[in-house]
Amino acid sequence: MARDKSFLTQVRQILPDLHPAERRLGELIADFPGELASYSAQELAALAHVSKATVSRFVQRLGYENYEAARRHARAEGRTGSRLFLDSASDGSKRQSVHAHVAQGQLNIEETFAPISDSQVDAIAQAILDARKVWIIGFRSSHPFAAYMQWQLTQVIENVLAIPGAGETMGEHLASLRPEDLIIFFGLRRRVASFELLVEQVTRSKASLLYISDEGAPFEKRATWHLPCQTCAPGPLFNHTAVMALSHVLITRCFEKAGEPGRKRLRRIELLNDSLEEL
Repeated sequence: MARDKSFLTQVRQILPDLHPAERRLGELIADFPGELASYSAQELAALAHVSKATVSRFVQRLGYENYEAARRHARAEGRTGSRLFLDSASDGSKRQSVHAHVAQGQLNIEETFAPISDSQVDAIAQAILDARKVWIIGFRSSHPFAAYMQWQLTQVIENVLAIPGAGETMGEHLASLRPEDLIIFFGLRRRVASFELLVEQVTRSKASLLYISDEGAPFEKRATWHLPCQTCAPGPLFNHTAVMALSHVLITRCFEKAGEPGRKRLRRIELLNDSLEEL
């Protein structure tokens, strides 16, 4: 059964109308939806201190035929959805040490870069330098990474743009795509509903596509390069350390391969910054 709304959206919408026991169950699932994906109805009932019948009534209120149907939907959404699906009620109130966060960040970087070779980074950097124009796409949590990539690449290449801007539509930009262009698409959780349509349009343009995703995204065979980043964390928020590290490596390699023209552009930018008293 296809659903227009996400599992979490459905749970949050019915919370105000629930009786106390059902609301307690609903609030637990809203905060820790992974519990429903992981536990049986009886186990979830015990965790929320409600009866199994309350669990049955709750999933029926959501419109599911039975508990197993609701759990399948929660599992499917958990693969590409909220970080809350990866947290649990048993450890949700625990404070994680600074060391735990640092260790996880280091592990994320190591696992992200393990399958990436120097030759692959060289090829991507060269494609960025050779492109007629570089388009960088990022929505939601991906937006700041797209903006960062554009800001840094502007110092070494001229024609680079993060899209869409405020008040702009994607169509206004995609109409200008050419085969000699390069698209850098940050597709981190949660990906927008139009993701498939956007990738299909890029494919039709025959432009090169660098797809940077989290580890939960399916392999994108339509991309010229697909680089998944590990985003595991010891808390309820995704750890994007590896995404930033990968961006830094790609940008730095562009500077290295740009040679004297790249250094000349950077010197001119610094000179103008000084003359305009912007720094």
